[in-house]
Amino acid sequence: MKIAQVAPLFESVPPVYYGGTERIVSYLTEELVNQGHEVTLFASGDSTTKARLISPCPRSLRLDPDCIDYLPYFYVMLEQVFKEAAGLDLIHFHIDYLHFPLSRRQLTPHVTTLHGRLNIPDLTGLYREFSDIPLISISAAQREPLPWAGWQATVHHGLPLDLYELKTGEGNYLAFLGRVSREKRVDRAVEIATLAKMKLKIAAKVDAADRDYFRTEIEPLLDNPLVEFMGEIDEKEKGEFLGDAYALLFPIDWCEPFGMVMIEAMACGTPVIAYPHGSVPEVLEDGITGFIVQSTREAAAALEKTTTFDRARCRRIFEKRFSVTRMAEDYVKIYQRLCARDNRGRGRRVQKEAIKLPPMAGRPGAGLSTPAESRVAKSTKED
Repeated sequence: MKIAQVAPLFESVPPVYYGGTERIVSYLTEELVNQGHEVTLFASGDSTTKARLISPCPRSLRLDPDCIDYLPYFYVMLEQVFKEAAGLDLIHFHIDYLHFPLSRRQLTPHVTTLHGRLNIPDLTGLYREFSDIPLISISAAQREPLPWAGWQATVHHGLPLDLYELKTGEGNYLAFLGRVSREKRVDRAVEIATLAKMKLKIAAKVDAADRDYFRTEIEPLLDNPLVEFMGEIDEKEKGEFLGDAYALLFPIDWCEPFGMVMIEAMACGTPVIAYPHGSVPEVLEDGITGFIVQSTREAAAALEKTTTFDRARCRRIFEKRFSVTRMAEDYVKIYQRLCARDNRGRGRRVQKEAIKLPPMAGRPGAGLSTPAESRVAKSTKED
């Protein structure tokens, strides 16, 4: 198939540091190429891929100090996408709803994976207006605020099996990996580590929108002698950071759409201690790949159970449920279904136009004998 992957421009594909959506787009793109598909990736110019790369900007926008307004680059990218559309079998968008009005008005089959939260009241009217746009969720929990939207399937994220390796977890620290924000609750992680009297290493990004929160509410917690703040880490550092950890803390306080860090920890065989919000009960198997808890005290108590945790079994479950091969195969099935449906729809439209025959055809016993009628019959049969 000839497939386009349309990525956000905030990070490169794959990202240098934090960037869950761009990372998944990268894994999916490379696996589709490996499976023999012809893929065009629309992403920032500093992206690395085996696919054909088309970019509206030379580098990722978040790391570009000269970028003031993001939107112009996205509009240029959309123009690039739709210039290429006629030569594609399907366009796969990962940029939320920015393209909806344009996608509705073009003929190439398309689908959109939504990677973010949907429990925002402002989105209701938007998705009702564009209820015909085909959507893919990354968890069943993500759909709950908009169950009537144009859902086609749920596809859980997947990772390359050789990205991380099973580790022994010999480190004596707890890990927090991701982003510093109110909903991620790094403050809870500090409280859990304090209750357990264990060292906590925080590898986290601080977005501009969260800097005030970080300065006023999180920085004072970093004076705790048990806490080490590492900032953002790259992919190479992540495997060692997660694999050597005693456990990963995921004490979220929001409707997490997926939580890729959970499967990254599973790939290393590291148990996850998580609160039961959003996708957590879908991703984690309580007592097997981690422990689902309701409070900081339960989290501290769960850490005692990790002494008998089977890290090899955790890794095997990751390989079965969350591989990039499984993810790509799931997506290809959806692509094929949407393309087949679109072709049937086009066939019905052509046939409907074709059966508008001249008056002669409506008389009893009249055959398709005129040249015009013969052409209509021939075009219908060939379609």
